[in-house]
Amino acid sequence: METFESLVRAEFAPKNTYLNTASTGLLPARTVAALRTAVEAAAAGDPTDMFADVEASRASFARLVGVPARRVAAGASVAVYSGLIAASLPAGAEVLTAEGDFSSVVNPFHVRSDLKVRSVPLERVAESVRPGTALVAVSAVQSADGRVADLAAIAEAARQHGARTYVDASQAAGWLDFDADAHDYSASVAFKWLFCPRGVAFLVVPEDFGALTPLFAGWVAGERPWDACYGPIDELAHSARRFDESPALFSYAGARRSLELLEEAGPDTVRAHDLALADRFRAGLASLGHEPVPAPGSPIVSVPGLGSCQGELSSAGVEVSNRAGNLRAAFHLYNTAADVDRLLDVLSA
Repeated sequence: METFESLVRAEFAPKNTYLNTASTGLLPARTVAALRTAVEAAAAGDPTDMFADVEASRASFARLVGVPARRVAAGASVAVYSGLIAASLPAGAEVLTAEGDFSSVVNPFHVRSDLKVRSVPLERVAESVRPGTALVAVSAVQSADGRVADLAAIAEAARQHGARTYVDASQAAGWLDFDADAHDYSASVAFKWLFCPRGVAFLVVPEDFGALTPLFAGWVAGERPWDACYGPIDELAHSARRFDESPALFSYAGARRSLELLEEAGPDTVRAHDLALADRFRAGLASLGHEPVPAPGSPIVSVPGLGSCQGELSSAGVEVSNRAGNLRAAFHLYNTAADVDRLLDVLSA
């Protein structure tokens, strides 16, 4: 039986110390091969069935977040799906968000001047839900610093006050034990912890579609897409596919293989691996006299004051991010203890 380590070694061979998954995940070898096959087949006039890749990707993502595939829409952007949800709200509705959350989550609500958008610190989101709050929109994990939202408390507070919840799982899906069924809506890009090509994103909706109108429905949103290519669509898909964007097919040809790999590796194993590396880095930082932003249980570690080291680290072959002056390192299944130690060695030099 293939071990976790041998599976990872067969799929990833970075040329540097890559600790920047929170920006972009590495592509597995099988994904690169699938992309090459799809592109070469299209060039030869004998394209592969990439719509089958979309459906396989949808089903795989659904299993990873614990919902039926019929509740998952396939697209390319969290911002588009945030906009879809924003458009469903009545004028005057209050939307509660976390301060400093990722723009793609919150900005579509701000551009509707007839909505009331209220922002509070992440740690106070649950306690800030009140009568009249229509929607709570929050990232499961903060992009800037890796802090993990108390999603259970937020969901319970929303339930008590009759509010819906919308969770961006872009920095969570792939390592966090994320239960999409606990929320009304959730969305995620797939080019980070799901290590898919860019151009892949998913939206999870309730069984009754949560009062969403498929405003950008094109031919792929029809119940029988190939019969819905001309004129108005007579019958929208009976599933969340009615919210599909016209898919970036080459990206989905690769995504199918990336998500397949994550299922093979096992999300629980990946989570334990990622968090152990992050904890190793936190311990090393303490020995160097640095204190990261408190984010227990997160594979993203943000260190105040060290963001300016990003260029020097990159020159040394260590890839991290500079976010608002903080050094942000992110640890995923293709990283090792040696990667952590390499980062600490460069920081201590």
